[in-house]
Amino acid sequence: MSFKAYFAGGCFWCTEAIFNRVNGVEKVLPGYIGGSIKNPSYKEVCSGLSGHTEGVELVFDSNIVSYETLALIFFTTHDPTTLNRQGNDLGSQYRSAIFYETEKQKQIVYDVIKKMEDEFVFENRIVTEVLPKTDFYYAEQEHQSFFDMNKQHPYCQAIISPKINKFIKEYSGVIK
Repeated sequence: MSFKAYFAGGCFWCTEAIFNRVNGVEKVLPGYIGGSIKNPSYKEVCSGLSGHTEGVELVFDSNIVSYETLALIFFTTHDPTTLNRQGNDLGSQYRSAIFYETEKQKQIVYDVIKKMEDEFVFENRIVTEVLPKTDFYYAEQEHQSFFDMNKQHPYCQAIISPKINKFIKEYSGVIK
């Protein structure tokens, strides 16, 4: 059965590249979520004034991959302990957030956070926002499949490739 999930882990190019490699994820689309204006552009989101964060919409088959597994992948493939920042990307548009569609998704996220904090997975406290899903606006075409279309881009080589390599090492059992 197919469901949707919404994750914002900093740059959507990174988040999309990771989840595109997960078995059971049928589609990943980058976009903007959590802000106040309708149909924001990349430029408006990058300004930090729209209130949106860069995120992804996933369509996944829950018979193949669980929402809990997706949440674990999300938390371990970016830094959920930094407020409004992922590496050199600064601003609320790069904040860590999960937008849930159901109370069950919300509870799973809180259970995963509690487990990770109880096990001291991170040195610092998780600051990821957990919010009800708001309107999701798809990013412009040039942002879709950015990593796979631009592997030689310096950002892809320096930032995304190491994240993918870490993901493959830690999650070999869920790779497509």
